[in-house]
Amino acid sequence: MTITTVGLDADDTLWHNETIFRLTHDRFVDLLADHADRDTLEARLAETEARNLRLYGYGVKGFTLSMIETAMDLTGGEAPASVVREILAAGRDMLGHPVETLPGVDEALAALSGAYRLILVTKGDLLDQERKLAASGLGDLFAAVEIVSEKNRVSYERVFTRHGTGPEQAVMAGNSMKSDVLPALAAGAWAVHIPYAITWAHELADAPADHPRYGALTNIADLPGWVRNRT
Repeated sequence: MTITTVGLDADDTLWHNETIFRLTHDRFVDLLADHADRDTLEARLAETEARNLRLYGYGVKGFTLSMIETAMDLTGGEAPASVVREILAAGRDMLGHPVETLPGVDEALAALSGAYRLILVTKGDLLDQERKLAASGLGDLFAAVEIVSEKNRVSYERVFTRHGTGPEQAVMAGNSMKSDVLPALAAGAWAVHIPYAITWAHELADAPADHPRYGALTNIADLPGWVRNRT
């Protein structure tokens, strides 16, 4: 069946994101080094983030609130005001961080946009994702942009039906096996995994075994050729 629509993830597929979170993690660890060792701090922050996802969703703002909550928990509710101010400053720095597209992205999207309908499918904070897309200079290449609260089978069915010719004629490409690959396959779409150097623990999942609609690439530059070979 002919592919008409290509869905693309944003963070860590089109531009760097997790490396920025990692730098802020390190900043957080340094701030609270007197209260716990690195492993404890990382574990407690990860637990807090996972617990808060249903309340705050994905993105920098929820991450910042989780850092503050973790700091309060580790200090018995007595985190110094200077620490809270530094965490808030770290969050603001993340929201203003320059957008750096990944190698091969510009060329791959230019090649794909000439033959397929491109849809950006991402999750996270609405304002931040809109800012990053605008700063990337890639916005004009997309026929539609969907910023969703969660990437699951239902959301992919809805997105590819609303903006394309249905999931059966769509492919989703991204760095997250959990969010970009498995639910897209469940919706009946094709899916391509393009790994990033760092993967957030919440996004880890096993690759599908021998799925006829699954592909794995090492670089987004190879995506146009992969899609053409399936049409």
